[in-house]
Amino acid sequence: MNNKKSVYLALKDYSVSGEKFELLVNSELEMLETSPKPSLDKLPGYYESEEYISHTDSRKGVTDKLYQFVKSHALKNKLKLINSFKTSNKNLLDIGCGTGDFLITCLTNEWNVVGVEPNKNARELTNSKLDKNNLATIFKDVNELTSQKFDVITMWHVLEHVPNLDEYILKLKQLLKPNGVLVVAVPNFKSFDAIYYKQFWAAFDVPRHLWHFSRKSISLLFKKYNLIVEKVLPMYFDSFYVSLLSEKYKTGKSNLVKAFIVGLRSNLKAISTKEYSSLIYIIKNS
Repeated sequence: MNNKKSVYLALKDYSVSGEKFELLVNSELEMLETSPKPSLDKLPGYYESEEYISHTDSRKGVTDKLYQFVKSHALKNKLKLINSFKTSNKNLLDIGCGTGDFLITCLTNEWNVVGVEPNKNARELTNSKLDKNNLATIFKDVNELTSQKFDVITMWHVLEHVPNLDEYILKLKQLLKPNGVLVVAVPNFKSFDAIYYKQFWAAFDVPRHLWHFSRKSISLLFKKYNLIVEKVLPMYFDSFYVSLLSEKYKTGKSNLVKAFIVGLRSNLKAISTKEYSSLIYIIKNS
């Protein structure tokens, strides 16, 4: 990677610490990097907050309720997507399984599932939902998986959190069966809502998000390991949810109308540019 990186944007952690960070441009990969990156021992502390909804199942405010509504709709779409893959078996690994709703959806639709979730509270919440039948195993770290191979590996908004990208992608390659499918969903900093909100764009989410991807960077990062992007799909609802959070960071208020307008503009512009707020990459093991 290039040692000389220019500053793309100065911003701060709006949801937990209030600390200041920068986004540096990696022009070779067309990717942004959070700087400074927290040390591995300090990184978990940035997730210890009730504001981090994917670890809590919170339904307190308007934003939380919207998140849960979108999540319930998204679960159906995610299941439909993985069911469309022609796999030899139905063995699935969900990395960053959060509070386990996707795992449970897959379990009830005849998938054999394994989850990985580093956050202790989220992992315990997942286990409490699964304890009755003990049908799934939840690991703390992907490195605890050794001999297993999977037909499908899913990473829903997880890759941006991974400290060492190259090591992690190599591990994914090892865990995936020949002709297996890797599903990677990440925010897209080239979307209209990202450009509109700039330092207030909620999907930058520093320092929890260590990397910020474009279509080019995902393709190049995985191609090094003979993992080929075969299809890219939009996540239509993300522009609305992210815009709602971004409005709160920018103005201190949850402006539903303004957020809806920006989210809609983002999706409409992406019809031609293909730069949706978040993208799902369907990646095949070749």
